[in-house]
Amino acid sequence: MNIAIITGSGGLIGSEATAFFAKVGFQVIGIDNDMRGYFFGKEASTLWNRQRLQETLGENYTDLSIDIRDYEAISQVFNQYGSDIKLVIHTAAQPSHDWAAREPHTDFSVNANGTLNMLEATRNFAPEAVFIFTSTNKVYGDTPNRLPLIEQETRWEIDRNHTYNGGIREDMSIDQTLHSLFGASKVAADVLVQEYGGYFGMKTACFRGGCLTGPTHSGAELHGFLAYLMKCTVTGKPYKVFGYNGKQVRDNIHSSDLIQMFYEFYKAPRSGEVYNSGGGRHSNCSMLEAIQICEEISGNKLNWTYVEQNRIGDHIWWISDNGKFSSHYPNWKMKYNVQQILQEIYGFNQERWKEEPV
Repeated sequence: MNIAIITGSGGLIGSEATAFFAKVGFQVIGIDNDMRGYFFGKEASTLWNRQRLQETLGENYTDLSIDIRDYEAISQVFNQYGSDIKLVIHTAAQPSHDWAAREPHTDFSVNANGTLNMLEATRNFAPEAVFIFTSTNKVYGDTPNRLPLIEQETRWEIDRNHTYNGGIREDMSIDQTLHSLFGASKVAADVLVQEYGGYFGMKTACFRGGCLTGPTHSGAELHGFLAYLMKCTVTGKPYKVFGYNGKQVRDNIHSSDLIQMFYEFYKAPRSGEVYNSGGGRHSNCSMLEAIQICEEISGNKLNWTYVEQNRIGDHIWWISDNGKFSSHYPNWKMKYNVQQILQEIYGFNQERWKEEPV
């Protein structure tokens, strides 16, 4: 029996991974205690998604409500399945740099200590398993803001002659920069995952995501850019744009495209790898451009206001270079762009959003 343990199984990436790996023959053990509801309120709860997985996957999915900070509980799960565990996908996290400043201890204990617990349990009970960690581009802090950026009509862009014109590579330094507390806790987790690969020889990888998105994202104001933007456009809920004249650029990778990266790595794992993993030049947009697309798809006007002060540590321009991963795994190809992503988010959620209490 092949077991996949997936943390944050009710979240965007966790649920996509759960559905995919169950389909290709894994028995999936999902770990999710709905802390997203605690972080961002009831509208961000993942309970609906966990229930959906139970209904659609049946016996191929076991849902466990466990806190990743509880090492004893995590160890019991790993001890139960032992060497049958072939894959660990760790997506559970506190994902907002704004929220991290409210409760630094909670943020660090979830992101750093929780990751350490998962690594130690894997090393002790399933050392041959492939360990995949969803890191973040916030490990680079605000260093991208020091790039030579040029303001255009609807977006910021990098000087076309710069080495990062095709996207930011893994050779960007993570030192001497403003990370935000969230970025710092993810740096700690990221380095731990690398170290367990290099020091213990485990098959580990950090996927440093840009904006991860898709139809099952329970978007909230502090996290879930495209999903929350479309939700506000559909429901009429007010939306705030923070700083940079609304021209800040994000690349956006569909959860399905990211899971395909995970699958390629699983089939031919390496130790202690780091990959930037975003929409790249294929799938990116500014805030202003995303608003326009949401309005075109939904037929509604977004009720938005502009706030001059940008969020601390927020990127002005981020586009990933996926070249390193593609060189290691040339069979991987990205399918979705921003227009397709937003169209799918709209189609999947519009009725559910309309039924939610205001």
